[in-house]
Amino acid sequence: MFRIKKTKAFYRELFFSTFSLSAFTFGGGYVIIPLMRKKFVEKLKWIEEEEMLDYVAIAQSSPGPIAVNTSILVGFRLAGILGAVIAVLGTVLPPLIVLSVITYLYAAFINHPVVAATMYGMRLGVAAVLIDAVISLVKAIAKEKSLLSLLVLIAAFVCVHVFDIHVLIVLAGAAVIGLVSTFIKARTLNNGGEAE
Repeated sequence: MFRIKKTKAFYRELFFSTFSLSAFTFGGGYVIIPLMRKKFVEKLKWIEEEEMLDYVAIAQSSPGPIAVNTSILVGFRLAGILGAVIAVLGTVLPPLIVLSVITYLYAAFINHPVVAATMYGMRLGVAAVLIDAVISLVKAIAKEKSLLSLLVLIAAFVCVHVFDIHVLIVLAGAAVIGLVSTFIKARTLNNGGEAE
């Protein structure tokens, strides 16, 4: 990751990056997150992969829309409070504009066959992006070679999809496991041992 100069060009790039991601992404936060990762981690190299995964985890466990939460975290990391404000404006403005227009035109176009077909096509695209996001997250966990992370991933999936346990309970449990694991690793390192 290179050192970022806080110039007008940087702030413009931050705004238009979040604006374009938000404007051309359909399906909510879970769709925009992998695209944010590709933009800020792979293309611009402003953020490290692990850091982005941490921001996604924090954004998911915080109240509010995940895309907005992630934008705030990324913007704040890159340029403090001003960066957070610029990133969140870029993320919020496109849906605000689109929803304002749709509100006035809703009755006129909702039953149109072309609109219905377009919405169906968008759902298929959203499904593909979600699958890509899951594969990326699993690859990142596999790269860590952490048995605990893999077990938490599998347990979370089973709890939600097999036992129908509420997602917030699963997130709280995963957070507790992460805190305990980090505490144990820190104590092991402080005692002169090696953590995994």
